[in-house]
Amino acid sequence: MQPKPDKSPISLFYGIPLDLVPPHPRRPSSSPAPSLHYRAPLVRALCVLSIGALTALACKTGCAHSQRRLSFLGSRFGTQAAATGMAAESSTVPSIVVYVTVPNREAGKKLSESIIKERLAACVNIVPGIESIYWWEGKVQSDSEELLIIKTRESLLDALTEHVKANHEYEVPEVIALPINGGNLKYLEWLKNSTREK
Repeated sequence: MQPKPDKSPISLFYGIPLDLVPPHPRRPSSSPAPSLHYRAPLVRALCVLSIGALTALACKTGCAHSQRRLSFLGSRFGTQAAATGMAAESSTVPSIVVYVTVPNREAGKKLSESIIKERLAACVNIVPGIESIYWWEGKVQSDSEELLIIKTRESLLDALTEHVKANHEYEVPEVIALPINGGNLKYLEWLKNSTREK
């Protein structure tokens, strides 16, 4: 009777016989068996293969849970998948935060009230104690200001910008918009319902 081949854990690598593991391209064939260092690329390949299989399975089955899982993973790397998912909700719309600086509290309150009255935003926060250092008329300038944090629909940005330009004391007012990629859906629903469409 011929002896059975040795398949002990020492002779296996992730269930693969060591004699089937290809040698490292830079190691002579007469050298000892590949070390774990040389097998690392195979481990990475297995991991990549597993992730690829998961993606293919999600695409093939159309499982909503799998699709959401993959979308979430993508959104963790700086994409706007979260914003896309938010826009897909029937109860919300793509929304933004807009920064506008004003010279003082009186000007800020007046502008904020006019924005809300026109339903160009759902809410405006007035942040006091802002010190701005900027380049203007060929030299460095410094002023005490207040900051308006405006929450509104993305579709209202152009109308909001024109309103600020028409009602601001500055010759070139600051209007900077940032996307809202996610948050409390109840708040975002309220934002939608508290603003006009265009």
